[in-house]
Amino acid sequence: MSGSQAGKILNAAVIGCGEVAQIAHMPNLIVASDMYKITALCDISAQSLELCSKRFSIPNTFTSVTDLLASPISIDVVFILTADQFHAEHIVQCANAGKHIMIEKPMAQTLKEYDLVEEARVKNNVVIFVGYMRRYSTALQRLKDEIEGKEINYVRVRDIIGNNKYFTSQSGQYQKYFTDHPAESSAELSRRMKSNLIENLGEEKAGNDKRNAHSWSLLHSLASHDLSAMRDVLGMPERCLFSSRSEDDGQGKSWWWNAVFGYKGFKCYYEMGIDEVAVFDAHIEVYTNDSRVKIQYDTPYVKGLPIKLTIQKQLPNGDFSEQVIRPTYVDPYTLELPLLYDSIVNGKDYKTKPLDAKNDTILAKMIMDAFVE
Repeated sequence: MSGSQAGKILNAAVIGCGEVAQIAHMPNLIVASDMYKITALCDISAQSLELCSKRFSIPNTFTSVTDLLASPISIDVVFILTADQFHAEHIVQCANAGKHIMIEKPMAQTLKEYDLVEEARVKNNVVIFVGYMRRYSTALQRLKDEIEGKEINYVRVRDIIGNNKYFTSQSGQYQKYFTDHPAESSAELSRRMKSNLIENLGEEKAGNDKRNAHSWSLLHSLASHDLSAMRDVLGMPERCLFSSRSEDDGQGKSWWWNAVFGYKGFKCYYEMGIDEVAVFDAHIEVYTNDSRVKIQYDTPYVKGLPIKLTIQKQLPNGDFSEQVIRPTYVDPYTLELPLLYDSIVNGKDYKTKPLDAKNDTILAKMIMDAFVE
């Protein structure tokens, strides 16, 4: 049921007015005016607030989540687009204030944080919708339909992409970046990153290789897209058999990972990396006895780029067949909005809940534990 049919417009607040807010979420919410109305913005950057307030004609602005929630402004749902390390805290704050939540991935940083968020969801009876937009692409469901009931022999999952700036610079949204963040917030971010790493890996492992902090961050950011989509298609693996990463780049960072996951009856090869080539090579390919089925993702920051499904088969007469399916040009960020609306207004179930998202941190721990130098 669309917003116009239901007759209810959800008042939305946006917390975090950075890149993804400016390029994707706020423009999409403005267009989806039959379902949503942005009533308030919140960010620690006064410059980001000023830009977005003027650009999107939203006068109500706040520099703290506490002040936002204490205001008399009508808010039904909050879009949380802040730094990853603050996600869980902001979710619990908003849930305890009775607000529904759309949270950008990763939802949290530690297993304890996932449990606290789930507790807040149940206690307050609110929707906490994790924005794994790749899982809401129409082509992913087509892939699942195509392989249903078939014996899987092998799977490849890849996410090798160019630096984000190559794609965001061509988004056509003319986003701007600001650094007027309070010094205490930057210090708190660093403190949380270190604390989370120790909680997840243990103090000794967290400090025995300076790449670990960057690796954990990468496994929770770029990797969470593929790992979540992989889980949607295949379920959770039984174990991670092997993982490896590239050498230190001189700044304590390692940009390339590969891993092998063990499923019952087949293996899944996973590879991830970021380079300086403006190509977005993200896909899942499933090999069965009589077909190869591949979903190919493009950057979500440029609207109108289709997510495609390619099916290769050997026909009964011996001919080779290749079929390319493009279900829609509508981007997954946009496809999420009516599903989020239905979950809030009509009580419709949704698949990206907090305990589902928790599995990506479990997978990240699996990968780190299976690391071989």
